[in-house]
Parts: sequence; C-alpha cells; structure tokens
Amino acid sequence: MTAFILVPGVFTGVHVWEETAARLTGAGAEARPVALTGLDGSHGPVGSSGAARSGVGLETHIADVVRAIDSAVSTAVATGRAADREIVLVGHDYGIHPVLGAADRRAERVARVVYLDAGMPRDGVPALAAVPDQALREQVRKRAGVEGADGELAPPDRDEWRRWGSTEGVSAAALDRLTALAAPQPLGTLCQPLRLTGAAAALPTTAVLCTANGASVEMVRRLVGFGDPALQVLTDPRVTFFELPTGHWPMLSCPDELAEVLLRAAAGGGQRLEPAGPAEPPAHLRPFRLKVPEVPRERREHVDLYPPPGAEGRVPAVVFVHGGPVPAGARPTPREWPTLVGYARYAAGRGAVGATLDHRLHDVADYECAAADVAAAVELVRADPRVDPERIALWFFSGSGLLTADWLAAPPAWLRCLAATYPVLAPLPNWGLTGNRFRPAEALPHAGALPVVLTRAGLESPEIAATVQTFLAAGKECGAAVEVVDVPNGHHGFETADPVGEWQAAVDRAMHSVLAHLTVPSSAAG
Repeated sequence: MTAFILVPGVFTGVHVWEETAARLTGAGAEARPVALTGLDGSHGPVGSSGAARSGVGLETHIADVVRAIDSAVSTAVATGRAADREIVLVGHDYGIHPVLGAADRRAERVARVVYLDAGMPRDGVPALAAVPDQALREQVRKRAGVEGADGELAPPDRDEWRRWGSTEGVSAAALDRLTALAAPQPLGTLCQPLRLTGAAAALPTTAVLCTANGASVEMVRRLVGFGDPALQVLTDPRVTFFELPTGHWPMLSCPDELAEVLLRAAAGGGQRLEPAGPAEPPAHLRPFRLKVPEVPRERREHVDLYPPPGAEGRVPAVVFVHGGPVPAGARPTPREWPTLVGYARYAAGRGAVGATLDHRLHDVADYECAAADVAAAVELVRADPRVDPERIALWFFSGSGLLTADWLAAPPAWLRCLAATYPVLAPLPNWGLTGNRFRPAEALPHAGALPVVLTRAGLESPEIAATVQTFLAAGKECGAAVEVVDVPNGHHGFETADPVGEWQAAVDRAMHSVLAHLTVPSSAAG
C-alpha cells in the first residue's frame, strides 16, 4: 500500500486535496493531506489568526511534514502493514520546500518525492526565489526586511491567483472557494532558507509538469542539453516525468487525472530523460544541415561578425539573436552554436554581414539585461566600416522573441526588417513577467510599416503556439506587415531537430524575404 502525503502550496490548506485524496483512497491507496501550521483555517491545528502565524517559518512546515511521515509509519506499524507501506511525498508549488526538508530528515522512510508543478529548491535558498512574479518577489523582500519573520503576505484576490500560476482549467466555483479559504502566508515560510544535508539526494523523484503553466518535458530536455551541471541529475534513471494539460492547480482542475498520475508515479512510471552520449550532442549543438559558405569569423567583444567574401562598399547586416534562457556556464556560448553560425554564414553568402552575439538571458528575470546587450551589439555592428548602418535586420529565435517588443514599439529608421523563428511572443504563465515591456503583441500596433517575417513551426508546443497566435491576431487587427513562413511538420528548433526537408525551403524563403527588405540602398530609403 502507498501512503501519499500531500503538501499544499502558498495560501492553501488541505481543502485543495479533497477530490484528489478521495480518488486515491478509492484506488486503494492512503491519502494524508498536511495541514500546514498557520495556513489551514478551520482545517488546521492552530487556526488562521495572526497570532497563530506569529513566528511560523519554513522549519515549522518541515516539522509538520515530518510529523505526517511519523504518523503514517506509526499507523502502519500498529496495523501490521509496516513491511509493505511506501510513503510518497507530494509537494505542490511552495509545498515542495517543506517536503524536501522533511525528506532530508526522514530519508529512510520515504519511497519517492513528487514535485507537483514545482521548482528545484536548493540548499540555502529560500522559497521566495521560486515565486514566479518578479515584482511580487521584490515586494516580499522589502516587507520581510521591515516586518521580519512575524510578517505575512495577504492572499490573492480572486483575479490575482494568476500571479502565482495559471488558473487554466479551474472552474469559477473552485476559484471562488480557493479564494474564500485562502489564508495569509507567513513571510518566514518564504524567506527562511531551506537547509538540506543531502540525505535524500538518492531518493527516486517524479516531476509532474502542468503544460498550461508553461512547463513541459521538452523544455526540460532542452535546458538539460545546455549542460548546466545542476540539471544533469534530471537524467538519472530514478527521475521520471509526467505532463498534465492544465494550469498550476491540477488538484482543482483535473483531480482524476492527477490521482492517476500520482499512482503511476508511485509505481515508478513516467518518462525518463536519456543523458546525451558522446556520439549524440544535444540538439542545439548538432550541425546546421544546409550548405553555407565557410566564412571566417571575426570577434568583436560579445559579437561575432561573418562578412561576405569579396564585398565592396558598405553592405547591409543581419543580427541573429539567440533564445533562452541559457545557463551562464553553457559552453560553447550561443554565438558559436551551429544554427546561429549557419544562419550568419548563409546571410554572408547572400551579400550581407551576418552577426551573432551573446546576451545575458540566463533566467527569465534577465530580459532587461538581455535587451541592453542586444542594443549594444546592434550599435557595434552598425559601427563596423563595412556595414551600411541604415540597412539592418534583426532576427530573433525562440525565447528571445520577447525582445522584439522594444523594436516593434519604436522601430528606428535604419531597422528595415524584423524576423522571428519559432519565437515565444508572450511571457509564459510561470515566468512571472509583469508590466508591458516584453509583450510583442501589445507593441505591434506601434510598428508602423516595419516588415516582420515570422517562421512558424507547425509542431510547436501548444503553449508557445498560443503566443504566436495572439501576436498574429494583433497584427491582423492593426494591419501590421507580417509575413508568415510555415514549417507544417517542423518542431521547435527544426534546423537540428528535424531532417532536412520542408524546413529548408522555409529557411530559404525567410532569408530571401529578409534580405529583400535590405536591398534598397540607404540613400534611396525613405
């Protein structure tokens, strides 16, 4: 028999687990939702008054989970079931922090840890680091500095839950109940660092990713492929993955499906990530399969230039902007990735300077830094004596799609074309980006006659595809000059993920369109 110890996230209590717990028990398992001290209202052991929450921190909640583990073990011993009782800890959202703390203290009693749409906490790092909304994180830091551990964060209003994760799939009634039963979150639970000894590091783990909240197995696979040492543990055969096509609260939106996934996880099911072998490089380092000239690279600060062989006079330039986030320690750096170099050499072979660059998009919080790096790179390219500074195109890939917003909102006269290939064109729900700056669809009505060439992957993940659809709808409404180049059977990163076929024609067409917008000499433009 499996005993599932279910730990809720911020502001919530055992009530969120009611339907999932009922389905687990109906399947013959044991379900033990944990009432976290100070958070569980009438369900909790201490109520929800401010006095009850005074001094409550992460260690308090770790102790709550430890007691739940000990209680499950005691019950098993008392009923003679200790030999066949397996304990699975399930942490949703913030709940993964007390789960990991408890697993570290009771590793010998835990069979598996399930991360339910949760991050990867690290020793010494508080739960606040995992809060998706960056503005909210800063607000909590300031309040904690003033109020200390006895302060608290008010629960969201009904329309504010999305700041903590997508509410996709949650019914209006369930959202009303979630709001009515929510309790203030003690600041100490978010700001107290998690302390781990490593005792639970070898436990089998499962990640349940909620795709409507912006997570997917494919995204994890790409991140692992970048070579970040901290993520290599995800290729361990003891680590499994499941996806649920819903938002951040699957226990409310799809309790049946969640219960089924938890039962399969307890049995060792789920997808596994295979570590890349020496003969099989990660997708972003596989060769660019189109034939392009071997144009030598010239390095200028954080930019690599590929000038066209034998060119006379000043020529246009195309600046290729890599996606991300990419770990800071990834090697080679993105400006040397085969796909970006291939595009730059392709442009050089057609008479334009191709340029690649490195920017600091190492985390979703880094878009402002990345935007500054791209702007600096563009000015460096424009200053090159071989480049016509009035004939520039910018070409964005994947996660750098959000960076198009600045250029769409106020396109300079020298920007003759903006291109984007399998771009992300709106922040995904779990990215926590607030404000309007990095929202291309909102910037597009200000782009005027700036030509936009958008290459769309037909087999794109639904979450990214939805951002593209929103962008195109905005373009249609405002009459923007958007040309769509489709790759119907292409995946995200099709240049290295898919065999050469229809995508070759699409890349040819996109490159032809971009360069065509650069052919008019600067003296004749405008």
